[in-house]
Order: sequence, then structure tokens, then C-alpha cells
Amino acid sequence: MAIGWHRPTKVVVDLSAIEENVANVCKKKSSDESLFAVVKANAYGHGAVEVAWAAKRGGADGFCVALLDEAIELRDAGISDPILILSVVSEEWIPLLIKYDLSVTVASLHWVKQAKEYVKSFSNNGPLKVHLKIDTGMGRIGFKDSALLKESIEILEMTEGMQWEGIFTHFATADEMDAAYYEKQEQLFLEVVSQLDHLPPYVHSDNSASILWHPHKGTNMIRLGIVMYGLDPSSGQLTTDFPLKPALSLTTELIHVKQIQMNESIGYGATYSAENAEWIGTIPIGYADGWRRQLQGGMVLVDGQFCEIVGRVCMDQCMIRLPKEFAVGTTVVLIGKSGTEELTAEDIAHY
Repeated sequence: MAIGWHRPTKVVVDLSAIEENVANVCKKKSSDESLFAVVKANAYGHGAVEVAWAAKRGGADGFCVALLDEAIELRDAGISDPILILSVVSEEWIPLLIKYDLSVTVASLHWVKQAKEYVKSFSNNGPLKVHLKIDTGMGRIGFKDSALLKESIEILEMTEGMQWEGIFTHFATADEMDAAYYEKQEQLFLEVVSQLDHLPPYVHSDNSASILWHPHKGTNMIRLGIVMYGLDPSSGQLTTDFPLKPALSLTTELIHVKQIQMNESIGYGATYSAENAEWIGTIPIGYADGWRRQLQGGMVLVDGQFCEIVGRVCMDQCMIRLPKEFAVGTTVVLIGKSGTEELTAEDIAHY
């Protein structure tokens, strides 16, 4: 895939904002809690390796990813801190989990039994570190039967080369004003944990939303995701007690400016017609870049002024209505600040 280095459309990531957001959460957590920065999906599009180092400077103790390949990328970049893979990894890749000293999420007794057979051949290279996932209501992956959970723990503790390192769950509604479902999940997780004879080093349920808005009970690790990037998990439903500093901006430039007359149309399908004589600017970004067709009618910023996206968003270009003639090369802000105005990622998501 070719990268468009030679066009003016670019994402800029402020790594100091990442560091500051992590540091603010570290001030909020208790001294016995660890903070793992979630850098899956290329750190939510911000750049996994660069963000990991920034989060580490901010006080992160470890990292969470979704894929084995993402974890290996961090190791190859020199990250030596604990890394937890939050998704299920096929048993056939256990040699790589051990080689790179990675922790893996386990969601079933079947996986534990299969892993037991694989580990026999690789136990001399180090332990296979396991975090058992409890499904308390997310409905994605995890144990729901306590008997199967306990049998899995017994196998882990009796098998040389396997290490029970953690137990956790994931909240579905921690970012919502109605806390009833959150509290139901939390209570179920605490009940599961309380029935165990002993606990592993890491017991975790807190994500970005729960660390901001819910008291913590009986856990010692935070998985910090969207807040690290300066975004509000609740999309404004709830208030935070410290500022979130957005780390990402998305900008481009006007590549063409023209005046059209009343009733002239713009774009595929002629979905927009001018009601008067209007100045129209073209910018080099489109749905191939993830700037979706549904953003027709949404806003961008030019010289601190909101400008509507008119006409259907094309594959690699779209058009905006300008308040006056602007020069080709004028900066257009899609996410970020322009003058006294700002467009956030939440604004785009809401639209």
C-alpha cells in the first residue's frame, strides 16, 4: 500500500498529550495499582510504538494489545514491560508467546487443556503467562461457568511451564449515566473472585470509563484506553475531574477553489445544488481514507470558521462551502483547533 507522503492531508499526534493524560490517571490511581496502556489497533490509530514509549514516560507499567503481532511489534521496538494480549490466540502460537514473554487471555477450559499439551515441549524456555477472562455480561469471550473456571485454574497451577498471572472482566456500560448494568457486572466479578482459594498477581476490571466514574473494589490493575488519547468515553454524558488533552489532529489544505452559480450541482449524484452564488473548495481526503460518505453535511474549519461539506464525499476528495474566496493552500482542519473553534473526534463520531 502506498502512503500519501506527497499530499497535504496528514494526521499529527502530540505525544506530550499522551504522556500528560497517562500521568493524570497515575495521580488518580492508588499506589498498589498497576496501569497498562492499551495500544491495540496501532494505538487507536495514533502509532503503537511511539505511543507506548510516551505512555511509559507518563507512568504506564505495562501494555495491552489485541493481536500477537501487535505484541511482537512492541517487543521488536525494545519494549520490555509486561504485555497482555486481550484476544484469544491460537494454541499453535504458544512458542511465540513464550519466546517474546507475552501474557495471553484465556477464555475457555478447552484452550487450557490444549495449551497444556503444547507447553510440554517449550517449558524450558519460560512460563506461558495466562490471564483468565470472566464474561460478566459483555457477551464476547470469557468463562461463564465457575466449575470450568476452577478446573482451568487447577490445570494451570499443576502444569509446569504455565503461570496463572491474572483474572479479569470487561465492562459493557461503564461509560453510561445509568450505572445499574455496570454494578451488576461488577458484583458478579467480585463474587467470582471471592469464591477462589487464592488470587493471581493481577486482578483487573477497570477501563478508561470505570477509572473516571466508578469507585474501585478489589482490583489492582487499570487498562487505560481511550482516555489516554484525550477522548471522553461517555461522549459528554459524564464529567471528568481532570482535563483530557486530545492527542490527534487531522488537517489538509485547499487544492482547488472556484465560484459556482445558483442551481449548479456538486459531486456524484448531484446531491447538492447551490442556492446562491457560492465559493467551493476541494480538499484531498475521502472515503478511502476513512472520511466516510456519511460526513456529507458535516463541518470542517477554515481560518477559524465552520464550513459545510457539500456534495457526496468522493473516494479521495471532497468539497466544502467557503464563506469567501480563500487561496489554494489554505489550511483546513478536520479534527483539531482553528482560531478559537475546535472540532473533536467526538464531534465527528456524533455526526
